Amino acid sequence: TIGSKDKLERLKEFGVDHAILYREVDFADAIRDLTKSRGVDLVVLAGYMRICGAELLAAFPGSIFNIHPSLLPAYSGLDTHARALRDGVRIHGCTVHFVTPDLDHGPIIIQAAVAVLPDDTEQTLAARVLREEHRIYPQAMRWLCTGQIELAGHDKVILKHRKQIGHPLISPGLE
Repeated sequence: TIGSKDKLERLKEFGVDHAILYREVDFADAIRDLTKSRGVDLVVLAGYMRICGAELLAAFPGSIFNIHPSLLPAYSGLDTHARALRDGVRIHGCTVHFVTPDLDHGPIIIQAAVAVLPDDTEQTLAARVLREEHRIYPQAMRWLCTGQIELAGHDKVILKHRKQIGHPLISPGLE
């Protein structure tokens, strides 16, 4: 694991403008003010673990993105892996979505599914989901930055020039 100091050094190495905000401040206001003052166009959340306030959402309409460790709209909020295991689902996963005032229910950009295995624990399931998060979040941002996705209205994502493969996901597999 890379420590905070190492992460800051890597940001500097790549010329990434950055700032440190402490959670004791009015976090949403501080993020809004800092990002607006630096000309930020998008806000990409990962591990944010807070609800975006109305002011932050208003400052970046249709431009805040989040990764969530479940196949939304199922299991919004916290403890997604424990809840999936408790419910006995066979497929779990992760979702990249636009952030809206309705917690974890913004328009979906991309999802990845993983099979829930009979001997899974919260930790083993979380590790497989995290691997998929690391694959789909960069993909979603590539699509966004290259103009391949757009938000239609306030509730639907349009993927331009992308065809969805028509094969079903089945877990456990058929014999």
